[in-house]
Amino acid sequence: MARIKPQALLIQSKKKKGSTRISVTTILFCSLIVLLILLSLITTYKHWSQSRSRGQTRTGLSNFENVDEIADSKKYDLPGYAVLNTSKGNITIELFKDGSPEIVDKFLDLCQKGHFKGMPFHHVIKNYVILGGHSQDSGGIEVWTSKRKFHRQLPTSPKHEAFMLGTTKIKEDSKAFQLFITTAPIPDSNDKLYMFGRVIKGVDVVQEIEEVDTDTHYRPKSPVGIINVILQQVI
Repeated sequence: MARIKPQALLIQSKKKKGSTRISVTTILFCSLIVLLILLSLITTYKHWSQSRSRGQTRTGLSNFENVDEIADSKKYDLPGYAVLNTSKGNITIELFKDGSPEIVDKFLDLCQKGHFKGMPFHHVIKNYVILGGHSQDSGGIEVWTSKRKFHRQLPTSPKHEAFMLGTTKIKEDSKAFQLFITTAPIPDSNDKLYMFGRVIKGVDVVQEIEEVDTDTHYRPKSPVGIINVILQQVI
């Protein structure tokens, strides 16, 4: 086997080293490709981030809309009518769910607890008002009689119409929740009367209760009152 001369080996080594060199053009081309890939990744990330942000915003708005819809649905799912089953007959009341929501909620809650079962009409002032409640404090009747006298002196029309269901200023004690049904327009000089319903059926029953015999303190001589209350969504 022939031996390669040292000079030939050196020439071959230089040729191999020269063949492994990377040109400047190749480096620039590779760098450009890497840069384009990075720019593409950054653009994709920005687009994804914006889409996610818009999606969260829509979700948040949708949640708020759903909450409002649920609140409205609960509001309109409440019974809109109450039938007072009295010892003289039934009186159907349309409740003012929009005009007096807090009072109506309190009234409905007490109905479900049976608060009005057996509630007597403890005072009847003819051509004015029928008062009902578990507390029969006669001291409060003086306020009503004074209102009646004041009503006669009014030059203008009173604030509240006839055949309306209402209550006086509500206290925390549920026993203090009194009911009254007007049988004539009445004034409210102190804005302490809350009207939360009106009679739409059973006006004749209200008038029959109004005609019961009373003593000098406007108390019925024979018991008359509410047997129970039936809540209805529609009539």
